[in-house]
Amino acid sequence: MKTKLLFITAIAATISFSSFAQKGEPVILTVAGEPVTKSDFLYVYNKNNSNGAAIDKKSPADYMELYINFKLKVKEAMDEGMDTAKAFKQEFSGYQKQLAQPYLTDKSVTENLIKEAYERMKTDVRASHILIKVSAEALPKDTLAAWNKISEIRKRVLKGDDFSKLAKELSDDPSAKDNGGDLGYFTSMRMIYPFENGAYNTPVGEISQPVRTKFGYHIIKVVDKRASQGEVKVAHIMIKALKDSGIKTTDAAEAKANEIYTKLQAGGDFAELCKQFSDDKSNSKKGGELNWFGSGQMVPEFENASFALKNKGDYSKPVNTDYGWHIIKLLDKKGLPEFKEMEADLKQKIAKDSRSQMSRTAVINKIKSEYKFKEITKAKEEFYAVVDTNIFNGKWSADKAKGLEKEMFRLNDTKYTQKDFAQYLASHQAKRPKIEIQLYVDNIYKQFVDDQAISYEESKLAGKYTDYRMLLNEYRDGILLFNHMEQKVWKKAQTDTVGLQKFYDANKDKFQWEQRLEAKLFICKNDSVATAVKKMIEVGKSADEMLTEINKTSKLNLKVEEGKYTKNENDYLDEVKWNKGTQTVKKDGQTIIVIVNDIIPPGPKTLKEARGLVTTAYQDFLEKEWIKELRSKYKVEVNKEVLATIPTP
Repeated sequence: MKTKLLFITAIAATISFSSFAQKGEPVILTVAGEPVTKSDFLYVYNKNNSNGAAIDKKSPADYMELYINFKLKVKEAMDEGMDTAKAFKQEFSGYQKQLAQPYLTDKSVTENLIKEAYERMKTDVRASHILIKVSAEALPKDTLAAWNKISEIRKRVLKGDDFSKLAKELSDDPSAKDNGGDLGYFTSMRMIYPFENGAYNTPVGEISQPVRTKFGYHIIKVVDKRASQGEVKVAHIMIKALKDSGIKTTDAAEAKANEIYTKLQAGGDFAELCKQFSDDKSNSKKGGELNWFGSGQMVPEFENASFALKNKGDYSKPVNTDYGWHIIKLLDKKGLPEFKEMEADLKQKIAKDSRSQMSRTAVINKIKSEYKFKEITKAKEEFYAVVDTNIFNGKWSADKAKGLEKEMFRLNDTKYTQKDFAQYLASHQAKRPKIEIQLYVDNIYKQFVDDQAISYEESKLAGKYTDYRMLLNEYRDGILLFNHMEQKVWKKAQTDTVGLQKFYDANKDKFQWEQRLEAKLFICKNDSVATAVKKMIEVGKSADEMLTEINKTSKLNLKVEEGKYTKNENDYLDEVKWNKGTQTVKKDGQTIIVIVNDIIPPGPKTLKEARGLVTTAYQDFLEKEWIKELRSKYKVEVNKEVLATIPTP
């Protein structure tokens, strides 16, 4: 699904298939009798040829050819009914909701939440808490009982009882038994919003009033507040050892990390040791350098060790995480980034956070005002008698409300009836703890009203916002194109083994190996190890026997690799002459013994060896043949006079 989304996003960024012809506008293109106006084509062309939008800018005529190919593929998909398939409708509906989200938020509320989060990020809070669990939909008597219990605990704390001791004895947070309720330091966006508010609004050393969250009631003791740690940039040497990989593996990794640490203490170069021994190959050649990160972005053990380093160049003792053992070197530190740098990221996080409900509530209130929301409260109250406890087992039927058909509320002239609400109740029921029927009906009715208000606004978006309408159509056509390409090209290339073999046989000269070297490499820590390895090679010992014997004293002594290599594929082989026999080179402080067993001349790859490349080329071939077929199947007319009026950028 991720691949599909990337494809659709790329389509949305390159070609639109939307046509909203206006009377009197010149038609630039007609495909199978369907007109495309100049303004529609120009919208897409300018979008993809504006400064910075395209690497390979095309003339209007060249771009028109791409546009025609795209439109032909989507046209055939629609002719084959792909846009009416249930799976397509469900998928498109999901994207439609995603695209609508920016239009269904209150910008002023969101902006204030972003600013608030940023201001709070300037400060880290250390706090402890005591939790008394109670469901958000608990009966009033249960909610009151939880409130009374947390209030009594608060009174005891204020009178001098030890907070940590009470947390261990009374808190419903399981971790409190071990940590006494201590949550450590955190910053904005790390806790659910009501809890965050309670922590940031309570002075150091004081106890908050009871705070209600979806988990229950909390009291919060604020232990400390400090300026944000900002961000750090570090490098690391990592030795893999997953915690569930066995004691021997973990112990061996720890021993290897400690040995590297000893070398560092003796004056070893961090970057060189990283190149030689780090298992994080994504950055080992760069000396283990990582991107900047701040609080909460790394696993706690790694983060704490990184921020504990004081001066540039300092490095830690081996640190154990779920990924293995790390030696961390501090490269740089900086404070909290500027607001502009963080604004976009904060906006995304807030959209996924519970505080986004504040923006949604503001939007719903605006929708109700704009569309003259009017409700009849008594119509809801009639459901108190027809909804029973079966609804908590997912067994309530809308037939129970048979005969209830009165209007409940309206938005403009659109009416929502008791029948609509009964269907909503039935479709949203599930097994859940029982609460009072009246409370349940009231909660679900509010949810029903809010959902219908949002849906009503969604139905109006295409008429209110041109950009939304265009983007929606781009995504629709992108999904259709992806599904059709998958059927006509991608899957066919993977499953048509006869066609693939035939294509390979006709084009095998295009899939060639360069000259290759078949070699075995013994990467030795130093000359002494290399001397021992040479003796073992002479007496015919196997690689496994060598590794067992040589690495008894140190896991860093010897590493063995073998295979077939092309030029520039292996750094060590770039240092040797491509001749058969044994050679010795030195690189990165190590001695490497290279046994060249064969020099393999250039030649064709087998289909098995080149399958990935052949499949890609076969897909290109299939697509070109498909486009030829489409161009003969559908009539295409380009109005060249109108096309000529569009200037080349």
